[in-house]
Amino acid sequence: MAREQFVVEHGGATLVGDRWRAADAPGQPTAVFLHAGVCDRRSWHGVCELLHQDAVAYDRRDYGESTTGSQPFTHLDDLLAVLDRQVGAPAWLVGNSMGGGLALDAATAHPSAVAGLVLIAPAVSGGPWIDSDDVDPDTRRIEAAIEAAEASGDREAVNRLEIRLWLDGPGAPEGRVGGAARQLALDMNAGALASDLPEGAGESGVSAWGGLGEITAPITVAWGDLDLPAIVEHCRALLERVPRAARHVFAGMAHLPSLESPEAVADLVRGAVTSGDPAT
Repeated sequence: MAREQFVVEHGGATLVGDRWRAADAPGQPTAVFLHAGVCDRRSWHGVCELLHQDAVAYDRRDYGESTTGSQPFTHLDDLLAVLDRQVGAPAWLVGNSMGGGLALDAATAHPSAVAGLVLIAPAVSGGPWIDSDDVDPDTRRIEAAIEAAEASGDREAVNRLEIRLWLDGPGAPEGRVGGAARQLALDMNAGALASDLPEGAGESGVSAWGGLGEITAPITVAWGDLDLPAIVEHCRALLERVPRAARHVFAGMAHLPSLESPEAVADLVRGAVTSGDPAT
């Protein structure tokens, strides 16, 4: 499908995104893709090009090509502006990591805007913190190396180590995922590391964890079995709290399945949106 760029001016910021229009999928809701904190909208390009239905992916503020602006903001308000101007109807939200947390905030605070959710290793606002005692040794070792690189000001090493953690998975060998996918991951995360936004900027103030049982939209919760073990357990706990949900495990993948296998992610999303029920 052809990709066309769009711009949404909102709250003093310029939000840049891409849209795919499918002539052969009339009547299906648009899927809106929300990227992880170590990525930008390019992480979804391979998926959207295989989806064969209307899709939107955009950069959050200070990611990719989007700007920051000087006014107070929330990422949730920005998402609602994109939905209003580019979709205009309830959408399926597909979110990875921080993008999944944003999708859950929208489903909690503005349920009429959400037709369904596909969440890949999502964050959950208001959820329990992962205790340091629960972190596995491989993750702990890599995180210690990241902290040392940050302390020395070696941003290149921080980038390499973070991609080692999130793309390869903590227990897998470094370089497990190579080629164009790895280069793209390094490029996207380099941009994220250069962001001037302080940690926590744009938080919605929503506590989705406490409202999970009230979400009526269909939900699929997915994760890679090579992801951080604590995140896998977090996903399983999430499944226990939502009334209408299905699970999906990406075998042999870690935290960023859209880079490892766009085909597998497109199949999952297509199945959920087409059926209107959780994918299995």
